[in-house]
Amino acid sequence: MSRITSVLIANRGEIACRVMRTARRLGLSTVAVYSDADADAMHVAMADRAVHIGPAPARESYLLGDRIIAAAKAAGADAIHPGYGFLSENAAFAEAVAAAGLVFIGPPASAIRAMGGKSEAKALMEQAGVPLVPGYHGADQDEALLAAEAARIGFPVLIKASAGGGGKGMKVAETAAEFPAALASAKREAKASFGDDRVLIEKYLARPRHVEIQVFADSQGDCVYLFERDCSIQRRHQKVVEEAPAPGMDPAIRARMGAAAVAAALAIGYVGAGTVEFLLDSDNSFYFMEMNTRLQVEHPVTEAITSQDLVEWQLRVAAGEPLPLTQEQLAINGHAIEVRLYAEDPAKGFLPQTGRLSHLRFPEAGPHVRVDTGVRAGDAISIHYDPMIAKLIVWDRDRASAVQRLRRALAETEIAGLNANVPFLSAIAAHPGFLAADLDTRFIERYGDDLLPPHAAPAADVLALASLGLVLSRREPANADPWGAVGGLALNLPAVDRLAWREPGEGGTTHPVEVEWQRDGFLLKQDGRSIKTSGQLDPADGILRATLEGTRVNARWVCQGREVNLFYAGGTYRLLLSDPHAGRDGEASGHGRLISPMPGKVIALLVTEGADVTKGQPIIVLEAMKMEHTLKAPADGKVTDLRYQVGDQVAEGVELVGFEAA
Repeated sequence: MSRITSVLIANRGEIACRVMRTARRLGLSTVAVYSDADADAMHVAMADRAVHIGPAPARESYLLGDRIIAAAKAAGADAIHPGYGFLSENAAFAEAVAAAGLVFIGPPASAIRAMGGKSEAKALMEQAGVPLVPGYHGADQDEALLAAEAARIGFPVLIKASAGGGGKGMKVAETAAEFPAALASAKREAKASFGDDRVLIEKYLARPRHVEIQVFADSQGDCVYLFERDCSIQRRHQKVVEEAPAPGMDPAIRARMGAAAVAAALAIGYVGAGTVEFLLDSDNSFYFMEMNTRLQVEHPVTEAITSQDLVEWQLRVAAGEPLPLTQEQLAINGHAIEVRLYAEDPAKGFLPQTGRLSHLRFPEAGPHVRVDTGVRAGDAISIHYDPMIAKLIVWDRDRASAVQRLRRALAETEIAGLNANVPFLSAIAAHPGFLAADLDTRFIERYGDDLLPPHAAPAADVLALASLGLVLSRREPANADPWGAVGGLALNLPAVDRLAWREPGEGGTTHPVEVEWQRDGFLLKQDGRSIKTSGQLDPADGILRATLEGTRVNARWVCQGREVNLFYAGGTYRLLLSDPHAGRDGEASGHGRLISPMPGKVIALLVTEGADVTKGQPIIVLEAMKMEHTLKAPADGKVTDLRYQVGDQVAEGVELVGFEAA
């Protein structure tokens, strides 16, 4: 690897950390780049050197190729690894890196350009005889023409950003009436994410699977495929669960898809890691979707079943070495599953969350469990970047065993300080449809009622453990609690304490709990029921060892201000300690009001002042965390005034419009 001695990673988060670990193992020095928001980030701490490149917004830092190249030269790096996202599929950046005399760890610019536009890529694949989903991939973007093409294809249709990826600029129009709004939204999101608002239109297949082939090519003209991944379980057209190999895959279909993917790569002179994505229909017909000319987020499942390090392959191929293995030497061993841990609220349309990770604990890594992350406890999830916290990957000898590993690993994952999707992922991992590998791209839509059940009040044992942890924590001298360390029977102190718990967010019910201090523990009274309890709380790690009516249980109890997070029996529970005399603790209920759920930018106003609206009617569109979020009328009524204009930045919790309920 004499051609490469030092590599700069032009990215952030878990992929930057991932590349650094491999580079360091190969004896290479590493250089990180960082924005103002990432000055104390994990990838910066890991690097041998780190260079500041600008303010927090990506367009002012991570998307500025000239600053990345200048940083590489200043740090003495001779190669740039783009990671995924940001500049990883930017042909102009790849050319600029080469022009600067540096090695771009990725495909040549010509290959990126050939596959960079979905429409152009489909035309290329059509010439090569690869089957395509029926659709329109033309250059003419006249809105009337696009609407006519959608009608010709037949609804429902999928509108996709031609230059996009990762679910950005992708919208479904179920009917002709929905098409104009969906098209406008897709174009706005595409322009904001990729600087290009061109779209293509495809038939929205009823129950396809999303199956992709990992390919790898070297500069000697050889190319192999490292089998397939099933990425069918998605929300907002972004992957949630990925597994390799694809469950139930016919070996003959695998070979055909693999050969088609290799042919696609060779046709454009590809070098490095790439992914060719297909839709696999129920009759085993498959259709080319797109080629991602980069390493993908879900590459660890491929590594797990092949025992290969794809980042090492990238570095060796970029240094001019041949592929480490031939097609005949590659084989599938076992089954791997990856889930993406996101800071988001699945119950609210997967709304991204911002905040500080006050507590973060992952399952112990080993031969069966791997965690790729770029954050630590105390780090913040900001509005500027994707809200992914980590990737959790499990491996075992077969799918059933891997699913059991996944369920256990999720039960051992603890995230506090903001909403995360761990309970949602646990629901997927336990669902009969997932266990039976009944997979397609509408899995979440089909099983939504099971995966996102109606809200239920916390169980009695959860309230009991939250209360027990609180009273035990108040015994600690460091807490300086007026109850002191001797318990509730101390002189002149009450033997009974009255607590009130409620769940965060609007509509949370208050749950009163009365705690009576006794010599051998506590008697908890809630909803007319008494629970005899005792226990110990380890202040160092928050482990609560409790006895509830003679049954011994363990939980982790984490307190941040008035919020308690309880990790118990594989579940995650968030509770707020309320003052029973302060009503809703000063929170606005939001009833009959349109409140911004997160910081963002107003990018569209869909009504005018004085407009009469119905409940659920779209009112305003915010852009945050690289995605659009359409906010709707909370009830029938009238919009009395628009308090923000297009382009305005808004804070979380502000009232966006004046609204009078009917």
